Amino acid sequence: MPTKLSVNINKLATLRNSRGGNNPDVVKAAVDAQRFGADGITVHPRPDERHIRYSDVRALKKVITTEFNIEGNSREQSFVDLVLEVKPHQVTLVPDELGQITSDHGWDTIRHKSYLKEMISVFKQAGIRVSIFVDPDPKMVEGAALTGTDRVELYTESYARQYATGNRGSVIVKYVDAAKKAKEAGLGLNAGHDLDLHNLKYFKQNIPWLDEVSIGHALICDAIYLGFENAIQLYKRQLAE
Repeated sequence: MPTKLSVNINKLATLRNSRGGNNPDVVKAAVDAQRFGADGITVHPRPDERHIRYSDVRALKKVITTEFNIEGNSREQSFVDLVLEVKPHQVTLVPDELGQITSDHGWDTIRHKSYLKEMISVFKQAGIRVSIFVDPDPKMVEGAALTGTDRVELYTESYARQYATGNRGSVIVKYVDAAKKAKEAGLGLNAGHDLDLHNLKYFKQNIPWLDEVSIGHALICDAIYLGFENAIQLYKRQLAE
């Protein structure tokens, strides 16, 4: 199976909110992204609704024909309630703090094993596939396997940073090790954070069994210069077998 590209449209919502009104229209953008080749749409609503609003999530559910992935902090009851109401194809649990600008670490799956087991069970009972955000540490992946999650999402910020400094050979090793551990444990494998047109192909070449990547910021930035449809197709090309 080819690796799926889920386009995160948070940044389009940030642009809309900066001016008021409904330009750009994030629901139309999601429909267009699918038409342009995206395999899914990702959103990460936060309690302050500084980009994606809860009303956006409800409206998006009605138009997503590929896969709908909602990321967020399950320690926020409003997020849990929203996900259970909307019932996306996948929920990705991220250990954010209130007011955090962007996600910057994965779950400690050993320390939070009991909590994660409880929350994952809630979502799975509702028929929602669950992925949890983890750092590229085999021990954290092993811990994740004991929570009942369906997938893990490798947090790729350190990979992107080291790739940019020319250390791609050394940094990819820990990601491959974590990915192998996920495969051994029977977990699906996602990845995300700071992946772009420069570093994505190398990551996929080294982890060919990758199920899905979620990309927002870099893709939307590229779309400003390259066009939205062209940017999506270029990212898809990096993931091609």
